[in-house]
Amino acid sequence: MAEEIKNKQTEQEENDIFAKRRSVDLTPQNARFIRSEGGLISLELKNGNGEKESFERVVPVRAFPITDPDAYISIREPDTREGGKGAEIGMIEKLSDFDKETSELILEELDRRYFTPVIEKIYNVKEKFGYMYFDVLTSSGKVSFVMNNPSSNIRVLEDKRSLIYDIDGNCFEIPEVDKMDKASFKKIEIYL
Repeated sequence: MAEEIKNKQTEQEENDIFAKRRSVDLTPQNARFIRSEGGLISLELKNGNGEKESFERVVPVRAFPITDPDAYISIREPDTREGGKGAEIGMIEKLSDFDKETSELILEELDRRYFTPVIEKIYNVKEKFGYMYFDVLTSSGKVSFVMNNPSSNIRVLEDKRSLIYDIDGNCFEIPEVDKMDKASFKKIEIYL
């Protein structure tokens, strides 16, 4: 009896796995992205059987946001409280394969998701009780933020860009630290 119940549970788990969506390659031939009435992105997808599927809202996510931001873009269903993390519908290998209008629509959403102001000037950096308090001028205006553990939250990339993450997970970029004004550079160089 216990063996039968166990076999039925295993069979149900296998059916659940196969019932889940499998990610597909998204191309201009099988995927059409549209701006919804609410300003979000909708997707009409022609699946492998030639049937059309519609997704009222999709969310683009970069697989390599730093090293290859316009390639390998995952298109996902949105996260929900009931369903948890949204499942991947498919992957765009190169955004440049799509027409200009579609590329701009997806890039606009990605820019919102990966909003990264550029730090243009550092007014002040104070360290207090293990936290660093920054007052900076960014491409989006004057900002104050708090950071802890600079060795983990300041990343210097191969192309000389520096990324700084605050305690809330926001990201700020310095394109080339050595090209900042001297006063700003002195305030940050010890942490690089």
